[in-house]
Amino acid sequence: MHITLYRKYRPSSFSEVSGENEIVKSLKLSLKNKSMAHAYLFSGPRGVGKTTIARLIAKGVNCLNLGEDGEPCNECKNCKAINEGRFSDLIEIDAASNRSIDEIRSLKEKINYQPVEGLKKVYIIDEAHMLTKEAFNALLKTLEEPPSHVMFILATTELDKILPTIISRCQRYDFKALDIEDMKSGLKHILKEENLSMSDEVYPLIYENSSGSMRDSISILERLIVTANGNEINLKIAEDTLGVTPSSRIKIFLDKLLNESEYNIINELEALANESFDIELFFKDLAKYCKNAIVKNELDIDKGLKIISTIYDVINKFKFEDDKKLVGYVIVADILANSTQTIVRTVTKVQKVTEDIDHTLVEAVKEKPKVKITIADVKSNWNSILSEARNKRISYKVFLMGAEPIKVENNSILIRYDKKYLFSKEQMESEEYNKEFTEIVRKFFNEDSLALKYEVIGQKKEEESGEEEFFKKIENYFKGNS
Repeated sequence: MHITLYRKYRPSSFSEVSGENEIVKSLKLSLKNKSMAHAYLFSGPRGVGKTTIARLIAKGVNCLNLGEDGEPCNECKNCKAINEGRFSDLIEIDAASNRSIDEIRSLKEKINYQPVEGLKKVYIIDEAHMLTKEAFNALLKTLEEPPSHVMFILATTELDKILPTIISRCQRYDFKALDIEDMKSGLKHILKEENLSMSDEVYPLIYENSSGSMRDSISILERLIVTANGNEINLKIAEDTLGVTPSSRIKIFLDKLLNESEYNIINELEALANESFDIELFFKDLAKYCKNAIVKNELDIDKGLKIISTIYDVINKFKFEDDKKLVGYVIVADILANSTQTIVRTVTKVQKVTEDIDHTLVEAVKEKPKVKITIADVKSNWNSILSEARNKRISYKVFLMGAEPIKVENNSILIRYDKKYLFSKEQMESEEYNKEFTEIVRKFFNEDSLALKYEVIGQKKEEESGEEEFFKKIENYFKGNS
C-alpha cells in the first residue's frame, strides 16, 4: 500500500521537527525535568506541526527509556506502539465531528480508568474550537482537576473561538507558519531520502502555495515528484503542475504596469485572456510576486503595496462578477489611477493682448474670445490633464483610453478615438461627462471659451463591436449599478 510522503516522513522525534525551535526546546526541558503540565493548548495555522508535537509529547510521557535530553527512545514497546498507531492510551478526538456535550460526557466517564499499557492517558482534541459551548463547559471541571494519570492537549487554528476559561486552564503555545528556510530544509531531507533532485527556484513557489504549512508543502512536493517522473523538478514542471502563472509573464506585466504603458498593459491582458489564463488567479499571483519583490528590495514599497491592496480590493468588490477579464481591466484602471504623478503645466503663458474692441458689437453678436492655446500645448499636457481627470473620477481612465487630441480649431479641441473605442467616445459626449471634463480642461488652460469635440476614425454605427458591452459593464460598475 502506498504511504503518502507526509505520513512516511512524519517526525518521530523532536529533533526532526521543522521550525518551532523555542516550543520544542521548552517541551523537551519539561519532559527531561518531569514537569509536564496536565493540559496544553496549541494554537496556530494548519499543517505547522501542532498534532505532530502533541503525539511526540504523548510518546515522551509514556517512553520507558526517555533520553537525557527529553527525546523519546523510539525503541521501547510504548514508543513503537505510538509510532504504529496502536497505543490504546493515546486517544485522538476530532472535535469537528465529535463536538457535542454527549461526546465530552462519554470522555469524562472513561477518564478515571487507569492507563491500559502506558504511564499516562493522553487525550489530543484536534480542532478544539469546534466544540459547542455546552461541551466546553462540561470539559472545564475535568481540565481544572484531572486525574494524575491523564493529560489533555487541545489543538486549534482559531484561538479566538476558545473560551477564556478553557485557555486559562491550559499551558498555551502559539505556533507560527514555517519560514522558507525551515521548509526548505525539511523538503531537502525528503528529496535526499528519495534520491531525487529539485532546482532551488522551485522552493519559493512551493512555499507560496503552502502558506507556510509543512504538511501542505510535502503534499505539493509529492505532486511534483509524480509529474517529474524521476527527472529533476524544475520551475516549468512546478508552474505547470500547480497551475501557477509563469513568473516570466508576471515580470513582463509588472514592468509594463510600472511604466504605466496603458496600451501595452491592455494588449498583454488581452493576450493572457486569449491564452486561457485565469485572470483572477493571475492577479493574485502578481500580488504574491510583488510581496516577494518588496522583501527582496526589488520593488518600491509604496508601489508594491498599492498594487497588492488594489488587486485584493477590486477582486473583493467583483467577487460575484463572472467576466474576470473585466475585473482585470478595473484592477489596471485603479492601479494606474492611484499612481502618484506630478502634474506639470508646460503651457507657455500668453500675454493678453489689449485690443480696441467695439464692446457694443461684442454684446450684439455674443462672440467668444479666441482661445490662445495650440495643439502642441494640449499634447504636451495631455497626461497631466488625464491625471487630474482620473483623480476626480476613476472611470475617466477607461473612457479616455485611446483618446488622442489632434487639432485645436474654432475654440475647440478635437479628440479622436479608434473605432473600437466608440462606446467610450459616446460616454464622453454624454452631458454628464462632457460638462465635467470640459470644465477640467478649461481650468487647466485657464480658457473659459474652450469646447471639446470628439470623433471616431472611420465611424460607422454598424461597426460597433462586442466591446461596447464590455465598457458598459465598466460604466455600470463605476456608477454603482448592478
